[in-house]
Amino acid sequence: MVGAPTAISDADIKFAAELSEKYEKLQPAEIIAQALETRLFRKPAVVSSFGAEAVVLLHMVASIRPSMPVVFIDTGKLFGETLRYRDRLQHHLGLEDVRTVGPKKAEIEEHDPMGSLNRLSPDACCAVRKTAVLNRALQPFDSWLSGRKRHQSDLRRQMSIVEIAEGRAKLNPLSNWSQEELKHYIITNRLPMHPLTKDGYFSIGCLPCSERAMPNEDPRSGRWKGFQKTECGIHLPPDRNKD
Repeated sequence: MVGAPTAISDADIKFAAELSEKYEKLQPAEIIAQALETRLFRKPAVVSSFGAEAVVLLHMVASIRPSMPVVFIDTGKLFGETLRYRDRLQHHLGLEDVRTVGPKKAEIEEHDPMGSLNRLSPDACCAVRKTAVLNRALQPFDSWLSGRKRHQSDLRRQMSIVEIAEGRAKLNPLSNWSQEELKHYIITNRLPMHPLTKDGYFSIGCLPCSERAMPNEDPRSGRWKGFQKTECGIHLPPDRNKD
């Protein structure tokens, strides 16, 4: 779970709900620009996997506020293609503050010394390599932006555009965009795609936990195959993000 630097008031929760309703009628770039002018997003960061469709949100952020910090979690088990794609996008888009963070050596030595925790307990592996890492990385920020979409999975279908989770505001500006709208944006703006998308990877995370998905499956069906798991833990619904 992601820790919070400040308390969220009832008024903030109400305001977030009002913004969500208002933003349903806006385009993602408009949502981002307007949200950054509100009190909920005074000191935001973008959290990006630099995965299959990450370029859409990153391009919008680079166009609106290129100095916004972009947090990228290197779990130590990513595809080499993802690391090279991160470097390429950083320069192609003009992102000025990409921050690569990862698990502490001591944590890996304690919890996953053989590097096989993902096979034994993917939830525990994500907790060490992703959730705890993001918890530390977000400490300086009061809010964050994510690239989640409602069409990606059943769990994400009901998410709000503005959420309050773990004492922070979270903005999901792409939540109501379809796969077709995302593709159109990428083509129109001539954005470079993650190289693995051409090979059938529609959702790209860690190498051992990502597989190709069939065209008729939801985009995240290739993640954690064989396990009852669809989220790494950093994007649980707000009502589950409680101590």
